[in-house]
Amino acid sequence: MKRLSILFTTGILGLACLGVGCKSKVSSNTGWAYNDSKNGGFTVAQNIKPAPGPGLIPIEGGTFVMGGSLQQDLAYENDNLRRRVTVPSFYMDETEVSNVNWGEYLYWIQRNFPDDREYYYNALPDTLVWRRPLSYNEPYVENYLRHPAYQDYPVIGISWEQAKEYAEWRTDRVNEQILRARGIMVDFKTLANKGNKVEATNEPFNTDIYLNGQYQGEGINGKRMPRDLNPAAGAEGSRGSANVRRPVRKEDGVLQEHYRLPSEAEWEYAALALAGNTSDENIADGKIYPWSGLGVRSSSRRTQGLIMANFKRAAGDNMGTGGALNDKADITAPVRSYMPNDFGLYNMAGNVNEWVGDTYRKMSYEEFDDFNPFRGNEYVNKRIADVNKGTFAKDKYGRPIKEPATSRRKQTWAELNGQVDTTRENSEAKFNYDLRGYKDTVNQELYGVTTLVNDRSKVYKGGSWNDRAYWLNPATRRFMQQDETSAEVGFRCAMNMVGSAEINSVGKKKFKQPRSRTNTKVR
Repeated sequence: MKRLSILFTTGILGLACLGVGCKSKVSSNTGWAYNDSKNGGFTVAQNIKPAPGPGLIPIEGGTFVMGGSLQQDLAYENDNLRRRVTVPSFYMDETEVSNVNWGEYLYWIQRNFPDDREYYYNALPDTLVWRRPLSYNEPYVENYLRHPAYQDYPVIGISWEQAKEYAEWRTDRVNEQILRARGIMVDFKTLANKGNKVEATNEPFNTDIYLNGQYQGEGINGKRMPRDLNPAAGAEGSRGSANVRRPVRKEDGVLQEHYRLPSEAEWEYAALALAGNTSDENIADGKIYPWSGLGVRSSSRRTQGLIMANFKRAAGDNMGTGGALNDKADITAPVRSYMPNDFGLYNMAGNVNEWVGDTYRKMSYEEFDDFNPFRGNEYVNKRIADVNKGTFAKDKYGRPIKEPATSRRKQTWAELNGQVDTTRENSEAKFNYDLRGYKDTVNQELYGVTTLVNDRSKVYKGGSWNDRAYWLNPATRRFMQQDETSAEVGFRCAMNMVGSAEINSVGKKKFKQPRSRTNTKVR
């Protein structure tokens, strides 16, 4: 297998680059200096690309033929016909989310909301998915999630809805860790020395609430918050003082983007990993599976003949013969099993199927955008609690309340304040925030009645420990309802990549930019 080596040398923006720590620059449009408290304090951070969040691997995007790796449509489904699309660069989990990862999530809920049994219960995986009428799987019901022997195995019994909730929770924990480790918020050691729980004096950290300036104050603010260079900031008598501090802003580039489920196009692109078979935009060999070659066995000298993924070879053959177990797994296998693909991702075929973000439609290929295709948009806005202050309304867990979007455009101030009647019959009043069924030609009311497909049908891909080799092809696709679970379906997370699409420019041709002729010297 040809492994694509990707260097990612840039790191998350350091504290030295916040506020006046950055080298002073001058605006090319106005001539005013940046990061200077004497002329208003407009702060510009260094243009540094952040490193991926914990567990993620950078995936350099590009064009590929979605559905192109499917050589035979055995079921004659015709639901992933070939079309060329472009996938932007993004990040993706190196492995499936494991039982120990989910256990950390459950523990956090139990520790921070000990009296909220509903919250904890709703986050529990459905371990009853192991029960089969003609199979003795009861030991897995009791052991698979919690026994340490299975801690590195992929979590299963997770619905699409639960996976989405986990991704949001993970975003907040990662960003809280960044802020506390850097001293921007009170660090964990200080909290421990005071004998307090992390959230003893305030609600749990939420990224959106923090960036909106609603999560700060005594017991939260750390000693290494960035300086506020606005000379009007702070209390009376402290104007322009070096002691005036502020929370981190989006513009500082310190916090990570949101974890989420990958789109179907992202997942298929990442699984196929054609970057390992490409030179100067020429694809040397196509792929049927996430690895090179036409078969499911390794052709490498040292591992010749070994099965490349965890799947069911034939009826009654889940792992080979005793004494020479081939894929070495009866059910699932640890998340770092077998060889990673050319992007460095493990188990993109077999082990467990994986949820993606898309809503299922059999004819998805007929209506699609060729850049970053996705089906399933439900546009929402954060509910405003106070228009004049710009504060968000929060639920009992400290998260912003999200509600259906009311417009395709930015509202006017009068509309936002309710000074204009937005209920009148106009184009904006008819805006549909729910586009999961975009351009469907059948009666929406018949979904789920005359067909199993509806707006809650979500795609999963990749094949599992209990599937035949056909389903290991990245182009195959199936669906379940978003609240359904299975012993054969897990998930992994993705994250948007900000900035340049090129990950590693070392040794690659590029234009040399001439020095700017703009005179920005202040006269």
